[in-house]
Amino acid sequence: MGFSAKQVQALRRSLNGRHIRTREVSGRELSYIEGWYAISEANRIFGFDAWSRETVETRSVLMRENRGSFLAVYIAKVRITVHADGTTVIREGHGSGEGRGTSPGEVHDIALKAAETDATKRALATFGKPFGLELYRKDKGHAFERSPTLQPTMGGQPPRLGLHPDDTTPIPRPSHYYGRRHQGSMTELLRRDQEEATKDNAPLLTSAAPALTPAKIDKSQLAIAEPKRLRDKAHLKFVASQPCLVCGRQPSDPHHLRFVQPRAIGLKVSDEFTVPLCRTHHRQLHQAGDERAWWKDRQINVLEVARGLWERSRATFSAVDSDGG
Repeated sequence: MGFSAKQVQALRRSLNGRHIRTREVSGRELSYIEGWYAISEANRIFGFDAWSRETVETRSVLMRENRGSFLAVYIAKVRITVHADGTTVIREGHGSGEGRGTSPGEVHDIALKAAETDATKRALATFGKPFGLELYRKDKGHAFERSPTLQPTMGGQPPRLGLHPDDTTPIPRPSHYYGRRHQGSMTELLRRDQEEATKDNAPLLTSAAPALTPAKIDKSQLAIAEPKRLRDKAHLKFVASQPCLVCGRQPSDPHHLRFVQPRAIGLKVSDEFTVPLCRTHHRQLHQAGDERAWWKDRQINVLEVARGLWERSRATFSAVDSDGG
């Protein structure tokens, strides 16, 4: 008695690399899965009515205030209960979370939710690979389903994506890499590997006809077009100078609307789809599972706002250029 054959098969399946998110912490690139995805997988594998989550304990371990800016840090303990064919499986996990902002109540709320989410993910990870168990490993042998765009490195080792946000272990490098130890981000490692591959194939490229040299193409003109992702630092600075769309506070962060264009590994949506949010609401939005619903609840036509900001910044910078500024 216990999990069905279908559930066991799902629990043995490796985590798909496209569900892994990365961020920089203290100069290191760390990876994790989002809380909404872990809960979604639990619903899919266990069943919507066959598991439950209980927050057993929460505690505020730090609260600071500096000139109207607040910081709160919480720890939480969460218990996961799964009912499988007459058997009850109980797992627990601990987590931590922090909140920053100008509203004490909101800061505590953000920190508490972040701690509960972190504890939930750790408890679910004990069930296996679909919940990011491999992300906690500190060796080189991370097992997950790679996206087709991710290739092994020149040293035969796969690029390391398997890091939990709390794991600060440096990304490993092959021992022969440039003849010395080198630390950097996964993106930097892949770039250097590509340079090495180009050097190794230099004789073949030299002997090939010039017409065979790959040229950059406009992928938006293909039969199945790839959306353009424009990059404009001046526009991002302009957006950051605007008040927060939700509360009107400043300064703001330029937030990219993730749902506008298809997701791509390591690529944000085009800078034209950017709106201003204060740090508090920016953090809130990134913790929300459904960005469209988040904006809809606040009755904000965010696409229209982004379009208007883009047109205003284009007009502003065009006027400056025409004046010779």
